[in-house]
Amino acid sequence: MTDFLPDILAGPLLRRAEPHRVVWWLVASRPLTLQLLLDGAEPAMSCHDLMPHLVCLPIGRHAFIHLIDVPFETPLPQDVRLRYDLQYRDPDAVWQSPFSMTPTLCYPGEALPTLVLRSRLDDVLHGSCRKPHQACGDGLVRADEWVEAGQAEALERPAALLMTGDQIYADDVAGPMLSAIHALVVRLGLHDEPLEEAAVSHGRELAGRDDLLYRRAHLLPDQPSNEALRDKFFGGKRKPVFTTANAENHLMTVAEMLAMYLLVWSPVPWTLIEVATPSLEAELQDRYTDEARVVDAFVAGLPRVARVLAHLPSLMIFDDHDVTDDWNLTAAWEVAVYSHPFSRRIVGNALVAYLLCQGWGNDPDKMNAPLHEAGHWLATASETGMLDAAAHDGLIDHLLRFTGWGYTLDTTPKLVVLDTRTRRWRSERRLHRPSGLMDWEALCEFQQDVLEQPSVVIVSAAPIFGVKLIEGIQRLFTLAGKPLMVDAENWMAHRGAAHTMLNILRHRRTPQRYVILSGDVHYSFVYALSLRRGHQDSPRMWQITSSGLKNTFPETLLTWFDRLNRWLYAPWSPLNWLTKRRRIAVIPWRPEGARHGERLWNNAGIGRVRLNEQGEPSEIVQLGADARDTRFRPIRR
Repeated sequence: MTDFLPDILAGPLLRRAEPHRVVWWLVASRPLTLQLLLDGAEPAMSCHDLMPHLVCLPIGRHAFIHLIDVPFETPLPQDVRLRYDLQYRDPDAVWQSPFSMTPTLCYPGEALPTLVLRSRLDDVLHGSCRKPHQACGDGLVRADEWVEAGQAEALERPAALLMTGDQIYADDVAGPMLSAIHALVVRLGLHDEPLEEAAVSHGRELAGRDDLLYRRAHLLPDQPSNEALRDKFFGGKRKPVFTTANAENHLMTVAEMLAMYLLVWSPVPWTLIEVATPSLEAELQDRYTDEARVVDAFVAGLPRVARVLAHLPSLMIFDDHDVTDDWNLTAAWEVAVYSHPFSRRIVGNALVAYLLCQGWGNDPDKMNAPLHEAGHWLATASETGMLDAAAHDGLIDHLLRFTGWGYTLDTTPKLVVLDTRTRRWRSERRLHRPSGLMDWEALCEFQQDVLEQPSVVIVSAAPIFGVKLIEGIQRLFTLAGKPLMVDAENWMAHRGAAHTMLNILRHRRTPQRYVILSGDVHYSFVYALSLRRGHQDSPRMWQITSSGLKNTFPETLLTWFDRLNRWLYAPWSPLNWLTKRRRIAVIPWRPEGARHGERLWNNAGIGRVRLNEQGEPSEIVQLGADARDTRFRPIRR
């Protein structure tokens, strides 16, 4: 392998895109001088100097995040295709196009990528839960195939790609992926950090250690006071109902987490590293080999992933796996994790990486203060490559207190993206009870966001209206004092949060039409909801869940859950009156092609939702990663 590094390592990713503003994210191996060429506006090919609108952040010796936020005094035209080129100067001062260097970022017959600023939020793609080593297809690859088929028509282009949680799995990492992360950290010279009260003193001591593959749980301090942290945060033990909390390769340093983002969004970093097969005992060696086959298939799809992210405006929000499983699930969890410097650093590092790679592009104005502080912190490594510990901890303190992760877009209908992770309604007297997904103050702010709107699209990572049987099982485990065993995170798990949210949805001054987009659960379903008889002017609501992009639920288990839910919570069942949403009629939609009356659909892919002029769903389809597309249709009664 030579020392040559390409100029562009990842991106460009098209992020927030509006007539007066367009935002991009890219990572380069050196600071770039950039200009934007835009074709389709007036004049026909306009040139914009991007240097006044660019923040360049050094995350390593050969890695620089470029945050590009371009304002336009004259609004860009809507519902037409606009070609764009983010040109940069090479060392010889010659302007180069990343798209001529990487033509796979463009669709066939196109020399440049295109963006479309839709006048209405009437067509969106949405999905969550993209785990690289899950043995299934990739929903973002399917999204690219679908956009390619219709990309020539501006009005066939989705208004946005909504990534509704678990864009990375920081807590569940395959052995081959961790090896690639370490190789990339070294190749790019990503900044190192000192670690406090850990079994290693610096992040670089983690790299290249075959003896730590699948054994990272042992790195936590072995103290009696830390037993809860070790078991609940890094336990790696089997959860009897849903999935395995596999934290054996949990990412720890900010360098590891930034490398993960590069490796899941771009094929380029994979071409820069060579990953030697580690020396492991036979059982782990077989596991590593099996995971390597799945990861190789994942990498093969990354050119398509990079292409669709260059063409569609992408808006994101975190869920737990972007940070760690069960993140802030209970007040007891928070006490255990945030009271220890090492676990606090791990959670904080994930938030730093989220800020730089996801959060900023959603709403750059909100992120000015934490981004400014992050810039000062990154500058502390300019001479030595080692990040300053005090500045690091100060930034993490800021991010743990930050309340601006949620955001809105003044689209038609209005888009409201909820932060259901960091502003929790904690059970102060019973610390092991699940926290509400949003506290009173956050819910009041949400109500203000939707007041007087005729219709609204809400993104809630966890479904507001989930499967009653599964929520009932989670409630039983919670009453037994074991909420962590079943990921008891749903809107109905906390009385205060549940009743407040339901009261907001029923309020006379809030919208008459809600479309709620969710993920998280690793299966897809659609519910139509309304208030039961006796309520005039009942709002109409649709809970639309698409999950996962690259993840699935255990097939047999989901089949039984689906059947039992239909039997136990049929419309005539008295069990419905034991739920918090007993005053709401819930009508499931049926996935087309379901052979046995299924309501829950288990197929990796990405959801597509089209809305009519009133903001009601006119088409709901799950675009399967296996090219098997499934429409959801109302059940005739």
